[in-house]
Amino acid sequence: MIARDTIFALSSGRPPAAIAVIRISGPQAHSAAELLAGPLPDPRTAAVRELRQPATGMLIDEALVLRFDAPASSTAEDVIELHCHGGRAVVDALLSELAQIDGLREAQPGEFTRRAFENGRIDLTEAEGLADLLEAETESQRKAALALAEGGLRKQIAHWQEQLLALSAQAERAIDYDEDDEALDAALLRECGALAADLQPWLNRPRAEPLKDGVLVVIAGPPNAGKSSVLNAIAGEERAIVTDVPGTTRDHIEVPMALGGIPLRLTDTAGLRDAGDRVEAIGVERATSLVDAADVLVWMGDPECAPRRSRTICVHGKVDLAERKKAPEGTLAVSARTGEGLAALMNRIQQEARAVLPADDAISLNRRQATHIGEAASALTQAAAASESVIMAEDLRLARRAFDQLTGRAGVEDVLDSLFGRFCLGK
Repeated sequence: MIARDTIFALSSGRPPAAIAVIRISGPQAHSAAELLAGPLPDPRTAAVRELRQPATGMLIDEALVLRFDAPASSTAEDVIELHCHGGRAVVDALLSELAQIDGLREAQPGEFTRRAFENGRIDLTEAEGLADLLEAETESQRKAALALAEGGLRKQIAHWQEQLLALSAQAERAIDYDEDDEALDAALLRECGALAADLQPWLNRPRAEPLKDGVLVVIAGPPNAGKSSVLNAIAGEERAIVTDVPGTTRDHIEVPMALGGIPLRLTDTAGLRDAGDRVEAIGVERATSLVDAADVLVWMGDPECAPRRSRTICVHGKVDLAERKKAPEGTLAVSARTGEGLAALMNRIQQEARAVLPADDAISLNRRQATHIGEAASALTQAAAASESVIMAEDLRLARRAFDQLTGRAGVEDVLDSLFGRFCLGK
């Protein structure tokens, strides 16, 4: 365990509140708490104590005190939790007293969780899951984050690492002791290939980014097709300017929202046509890029002109107009003015968006995690094709390094500050 100073912070929400939780972690956590509360309860036993100023003995509050001894705590250090009344004056008084104790300082955002990581209590994938859990706004986000935070990916990685270490040991033995290692190499080749194949289904899973950031749903088509009206109707508010002048929308408009518990980034775009001026040309260029990047495309033009891609919903808009009554085959007839077809369109968007997301009971990989698993799979594939034991051993070392980066055991310093900076103070 890393030796360091003792930190403290308010770990519950901002006062006023019914209860406030102040957390202390580090080598002086117990002694600091004793200065305020007197004799501490047994580990993992809650007890009511009077909290008093160490210098004067003046009563500050009556609180519930919880004691956790290292390493059986959230940070793997000695930890104290003070569950006090949640008034501003009480919280401020306790934090002020803690700040005056030598060796104690206020924690930085995410520092408790960072200590848990650095002390081996959790790995980097679990820390990422916890960060996602704190930011979760939909039920699907909560479930995915919880699966990661509870160590689902960590356990799978540990299984892979165990297999990989055994393969590495055999490869090193072949280098040092075997004069004729053709048979052993053949077995190792097959096992390396089998482990690489085990990783591939994980790389093929839906990624975490659409679930975390929102599924990108892009409404596109020619000018004056009713794109902005449909966006406003789905969003339930006037977010995009609507006129009968072609080319009104010059830039994309993004509306974050949830539909059926699915996070979406509903995006209106400039009409796709040969632009008449530089500003519109920029808008058309951005619209084209968004069409290419869309997870789900709502196409509001001639279905024959729709981009050839999966998860495209062809919409025939403005069906409240006489000349637009008949919808082409395979399109959804929609009127933003009367609401006709909107429910069907929203249901279809939900269906297509759900196909982009991982299943509720599945662990999804973020970009960083997928990158390192991909590196491990590539190294294992190379090992399976190696012609010499020395080359195979080096490829297996690269695979081990990729797993170490995945769990945070090596080469992730540039990731840590960014990750733990996402946490609130006291977490």
